[in-house]
Order: sequence, then C-alpha cells, then structure tokens
Amino acid sequence: MSSKTLPKGYEPADVEKRWLDRWDKEKAFTPDLDAEGEPYSLVIPPPNVTGALHMGHAINHTIQDIVCRCMRQKGKKVLWVPGTDHAGIATQNVVERKLAAEGSSRAELGREKFLEQVWEWKEEYGGRILNQMRRLGESVDWSRTRFTMDEGLSKAVREVFVSLYEQGLIYRGEYIINWCTRCGTALADDEVEYSPNKGSLYYIRYPAADGSGELVVATVRPETMLGDTAVAVHPEDERYAHLVGKRVVLPLVGRELPVIADPYVEMEFGTGCLKITPAHDINDWELGRKYELDVVKVIGADGLMTGEAGPDYAGLTVEQARAKIVEKLRQDGWLVDEEEYEHKVSECYRCRTVIEPHVSEQWFVAVQPLAERARKAVEVGETRIHPVSWQKTYYNWLDNIRDWCISRQLWWGHRIPVWYCQSCGKMLVERQDPDACPCGGELVQDPDVLDTWFSSALWPFSTLGWPDQTRDLDLFYPTSLLVTAFDILFFWVARMMMMGLHFMDQVPFRDVYIHALVRDEDGRKMSKSLGNVIDPLEMIERYGCDALRFTLAAHAAMGRDIRLSEARIEGYRHFVNKIWNAARFSLMNLPDAKPTASIDQAEGLHHAWLLSRLETVKAEVDEAVAAYRFNDAAQALYQFTWHEFCDWYLEMVKLDLQDEDRAGPAQAVLWTGLAEIVTMLHPFLPFVTAEIWSVLPGAEPEDLALAPEPEKRTHLAAPDAEKAMVELQELIVAVRTIRGELNIAPSVDLDAVIRTSNEAEIRLVEENAEMIRRLARVRGIEVGPEVSAPRASAAAVIGSMELRVPLEGKVDFQAELARLDKELGKIEKDYAVVQKKLNNEGFLANAPESVVQKEREKLAAMDAKRSKLEKLRERLEESMG
Repeated sequence: MSSKTLPKGYEPADVEKRWLDRWDKEKAFTPDLDAEGEPYSLVIPPPNVTGALHMGHAINHTIQDIVCRCMRQKGKKVLWVPGTDHAGIATQNVVERKLAAEGSSRAELGREKFLEQVWEWKEEYGGRILNQMRRLGESVDWSRTRFTMDEGLSKAVREVFVSLYEQGLIYRGEYIINWCTRCGTALADDEVEYSPNKGSLYYIRYPAADGSGELVVATVRPETMLGDTAVAVHPEDERYAHLVGKRVVLPLVGRELPVIADPYVEMEFGTGCLKITPAHDINDWELGRKYELDVVKVIGADGLMTGEAGPDYAGLTVEQARAKIVEKLRQDGWLVDEEEYEHKVSECYRCRTVIEPHVSEQWFVAVQPLAERARKAVEVGETRIHPVSWQKTYYNWLDNIRDWCISRQLWWGHRIPVWYCQSCGKMLVERQDPDACPCGGELVQDPDVLDTWFSSALWPFSTLGWPDQTRDLDLFYPTSLLVTAFDILFFWVARMMMMGLHFMDQVPFRDVYIHALVRDEDGRKMSKSLGNVIDPLEMIERYGCDALRFTLAAHAAMGRDIRLSEARIEGYRHFVNKIWNAARFSLMNLPDAKPTASIDQAEGLHHAWLLSRLETVKAEVDEAVAAYRFNDAAQALYQFTWHEFCDWYLEMVKLDLQDEDRAGPAQAVLWTGLAEIVTMLHPFLPFVTAEIWSVLPGAEPEDLALAPEPEKRTHLAAPDAEKAMVELQELIVAVRTIRGELNIAPSVDLDAVIRTSNEAEIRLVEENAEMIRRLARVRGIEVGPEVSAPRASAAAVIGSMELRVPLEGKVDFQAELARLDKELGKIEKDYAVVQKKLNNEGFLANAPESVVQKEREKLAAMDAKRSKLEKLRERLEESMG
C-alpha cells in the first residue's frame, strides 16, 4: 500500500500557510503570455485602502476565484488583477482623525505635508486588506497589483480628463450639488444615501401683496424659506388659479415672490402650494432656471446660515435657525399648523452627515452621450448582466442620469489638471504640468481633486497599461467577467461601461455577475449596531478557509440573498473532514505509484456506476459554473462526494480491495474517483484538495492549481447502471431502515426475502448478493417470483420488488409498541405547549418574527415526527399479524 499518507486530522492553518507561501513563491497565478490558450481576465473590484475584509468581499472574491481556477483547468490563459482604491473621503478622514489624536490638523500642516502623512499611512496600513485577501486563497496575479493612485493609473486619469475636456464632455460651471458640510466636499447623486426621519411638516401663510388672498405652503425645512424666490402651484389647480401671475409676500423677510404655475407641483401634497428655493433644493434649482428666478443662498458651505439669511439668523446652525424661525412664525401668526411627518433625509455615504444642496462652481462630465452607448451595449448583448432582472435597474439609472459632478474639495486624490494664470486669467488644461502661462504669468493649479469613482471607472483598461499600448491590453481587454455587488451598479459598473466604450471602443467586460447580499441567519443585514456581523477572518481561524468558501458558494443562488450562520460554516467544515478521511482511506489502499490497471478492467455495478456518475457530475458542474449557478455546482459536488463516493462507493470497494484478483482494477477506479473529485472540488476548496493531491501517488503536475480539468470519458456514461444502483441502494436502505426503526441491534442477524418476477431485478440481487449482505447486514437472501415470508415480517417496496424481513424472534413487539406509545404521548404534550403559544395573540404581536418562525418550525417538525411514529406503529401491528 502507499507509503504516502495524511495526518489523522486536518489542520487548516498549517496547510493554508504552506500553500499560500508556495503559490506566492512560485508565482503560480502569473500567466505565461506566450502559452497556448484563450485569454480570460477579470479585474477585482478594488476594495478601499482603508478597508478590512468583510463578508461582502468574501462572497465576491470567492466567486471570482472559483471562476478563475475553473478557467485555468480548461486551459485558458487567466489573468486576475488585484488592487486597492485610494478612497478619497474615507482615507482623508482616517488620517485627519489620526492627526487630531496627535493634537494636529490638516489645516495646520498644509497640503504638501498632509499628503506626505497620507502616503506614510498608506505605506504602513494600506496592505492590510491585500494580506487579508490572501487568506481567502485568491489566485490573483500579485505581481500586477495596482493602486488607483500609482504612476500608471495617474497617467491614465490625466489622459481621460484632458481628452474629455478637449471633446467638450468635461466642463466647469455653477450648479447645485450635494454638499457634505462635515467632509467639506461635493458628492455625486449616487454617493448620497437616504435614512428615515421623524420630523414636522409646517404650514405657513404667504399673503398676496395686493391683499386678494393668501397661499399656505407646507415644508419640512422652514429655515430655507429665507431663500425663497417664488411660490408654485399646479396649472390645473382651480383653488389657486386667481393668484397665478400675482405676487405674495415672504413672511419674516417681506420680499415679494411671483406665483408661478408648473405641472411639477403635486396638488395632493400638503396644500398643493410649493415654496421655491433654487439655492437649497435640487428640483427647485431646475424650476429656478426654467423661470429665471433669483438664487438666494441662506446656508453656507460650512452648514451655517449666511448673511443673506438676515442679521437675526446669520451664523446659526441649521437646527438653531429652524427652531428660531418656527417660534417667530408662531408668534407673528404666520404658522397655520404643524404636524408630525416621516420623510427621508439625505446623508453622506461616508460620514452620515445630513446633505445640504449647495450652489457652487464644480467640474462636471456631460454623461448623456456616454450613457446612451452604455445602455445600447447591454441592449444588444455586448455585455450581459446576470441576473437579468438587474438590467431594468441599470437602464432606469442611465435613462435618468444627470451630469456627473467629478470635483471634490479634498486634498487626497487625483488633482484636477487645470491651471489658472494669475496675470491674464487664462485657464490651461494639460497632460503635463506646465511651468508658466504663455503670457509669462504665474499659474495656480485648481485646488480640487477628482471623485474617487473617476479613476476606478478606468480600472478594466488602466490596470492593463492604458494609455500605453501594452501586450496585457492587447491580450486581456475586454475583460471576460466582472463580479460585483448590486450597490455599486451605478457608482462603478455603469461608469466603467461609459469610459470603456468611449476610450477603448469596446465594452470593458462581457459578463457582469451581481452576487447576493450576505445577511444573518434571520435575514437581517449585518451591521455593528445590531451585533450580528460575522467576521470572515474569525471564521477562517475557527473552521478553515475552505469551509467558509464552500458555505458561501453553496448558498450563492442567483438573485437570492444568503442567510449565513456560524453553524452552517461549521457544517461544511465537517464536509472538509469527510473528504480528508476519504483520502486517508484511499491512500491506505493504493500502491506507491499510480495504479497500472485500466479502469475498463473493473467489473461490477458499483464501478460502472461510479465512473458514470463522475461523467454526469462533470457535466453538471461545467454547466452550472458557465451559467454562474455556483450553488448548483457546489451542491452537485457535495452530494456526489459525501453521499455517493464516501458513503457508498468506499464501502462497496472494500470487498474488491480484499480480493487479490479484483484489487488492481478496483484501485484504478478508486484512484480515478479520488483524483477527479479533488480536481473538481479544487476551485471551491483549494487548500484541502491541493494537500490531498500532493500525496496522491502519480498525480501530475505536483500542484493541483496548475492541473487540467478531469478528462471527459463520455463512453463511460451508463444510465442503466446509475438506475440499477439507485434500486440497489434503496433495497439496502430499506433493510437498514427496518432495523433502525425497530431498534434491532446490529448483532442480530436478519434475512431478506425479495419477491419479483422482473428478470433484471432478480439479476441485480443475485449479482450483488455479497454487497447486500455486507451493507444491509443480512444473512440469507431469497429472490424470485414465488418466494414467501412469514406473516410477522416488515415490508417495503422498491420498484417492482416486494421486500419482506422476517421479524419473529427478532423484535419484542409488545415492548416496541409501548415505547412508541410513550414517545407519541411526549410529542402530544410538547405539541400542545407550542400550539398554545402560537394561539396567544400577545405572543404573536410582541415576539420578534424570527422567534415566532422558530416556534412554527418546531410545531411542523413535531407534526412530521408524530405522523412518522403513527405509521411505524401501524406497520408494526401489521407485522404482528
């Protein structure tokens, strides 16, 4: 037998470190550009350089790794590019907090010194997320690791900005944007998140200037009324038709405002009258431009009321001004009513500060022509989105897109390549930093940086060397697949589509797979505040990387969120142990070299069945991975490995291994089964499979990560053998079930009497009688159309076979009936307790839904068990005659 062996227990930490070190040292996943094979490429969604590995990363990166390892097995030339994003706002915030703790500040240091601090922080901590990614066993090409502010990507960013400016697609202008007063920067529309808020809706009188009536407006932001420049009503609203074209007086200020009619106004909301504040509401801004209204800024960039708000309010915070204005309106009789009101408040996606719409001069990308092409590319199938349901969301966003505000009032990021002459006022937009204006005047660079998403929008081609015409770019663009989360479909995916099509004249990726959201076991989103976060690194420490990866893959059903629990991960650790133990058994029964016998020489249903099932599973896994149904692939491998290879084949082959004449061919099939199982499992479980392969006699190449997929042997497909094995297994299970249900000890000999007139079934039993005796633990077997059994027998039907197991002298019928009655009585008592709880209206109203659901599941389980015991009791009585 083989001198190579495996330790008794699988220790993930040791195995994982050894293989990670080896793959790094040998650059196992750096593709040979001159090798044969079709190019296949992915770019990893770059995590923030400030980030730490979480379950979102774990599912995203696991899926990509599965695909990459599968494609390598198919002989493709795979490039998977890793990297990190400089994360402008997040990184600047981290370093500012560090400085504050040291008693310093960004303003105190100045821009140049502050950026030195950020780069120092990046060098010290920026590799953390990459090291954590390594722990997942990601087969990326680490030699090509990129950073969104490295030299090559900076060159690409500069080229794109200048080119778009020259083409008239980047412009500078005054516009209303989302402004974070805490971060002190503009934000794009999709960097704003919305949270529910309980506030008040205030009803305020605006009297007509000529005394002919009044309008009452409803608002949740009375502090902005100081900047009102009109009141609008719907043109079909008969209540206010007599006031359209007239002017009303703005309370507290005395400014006269025009009354305009516009279909944008909702007649059903509030009173049907809308105050228009162009400087502090994005929709009002559009109406202001339409009707050429004045723009009065009453809230500044610092979040404080400005001088235009008047001396009574200037310098106050928004909250202070609101309270003071409401009190003044109430005192002077302008406040008609006030009611509680729930609405959504916009917040900065980074620091959760309430967003203030703010009019300022910013840089924008005119995205309409880019968006149209990005939409069409998906419509005609140049890029396919999976699941297809996300296409509608993608189209909707592009159809309603507004120009993209790309300037950020930060210091960390790609500096906008624009310079202003202090002498002649000329603006220069350059690819290389200019020394001076043509007039000789001094130049000052624009202080703003570009939105982080601007540089990451170039990721699929900038990481491959663009704007230089590199070999990587020629071979691997467009990339084959993008795996990402739904929440950056707009932030990132759509923008990569726009930039890729515009600058490369090709889509950036052929397929986009939107993976599931990982939730807790009760379906809640994981968050620190709920205390339900499952840390992937802790799970790796506890159960091993393979167990975590397989759990995520096995539950990654397309379009459905994953409900994750530690118990599930622990369950798949048992699967890893099962494979390990199966390999240990196999090695103990294999020679030191690869078996020389041919698998075609192996005789017996169990060999034909296993070899046929191998072909079936290969096809199922191939099809599932190609369709991005990773859960189906994982479940097919799990079912086959655990329940068919381990539970059945390894038991069946023991008889052959003990027989000198049959051992050689049996070893060939055993070796083939184990080798092909670990190869198919490798993309899902890279570490345990690589370790098993490394000691499998004759396995080539030495590193399973570089091995091709198992050979396809379609001539071995044997549907009849698979069908016959199912019948044989059902027959064995039926005897085992009878023994188990009736508590018949393993030491008690049983007989099997099988009545059938089907010749194929008779042959099946006769040819596998030795197997049935061993696995079903029976002594005598009778089969045929005329066989009979005593009345006191247990019965089962398999196909057209009627199985009878004589029980006389094997079972104490009265004692067994008493045991069943006692168990049924206990179930009835427990059932009544749970049912009473579920009939309690107070419990249903107050208990968390997850608790109620568990009680319902408990009741259903007791129902099923009661039904099973009742049927068993009936069968026992029948057996007694």
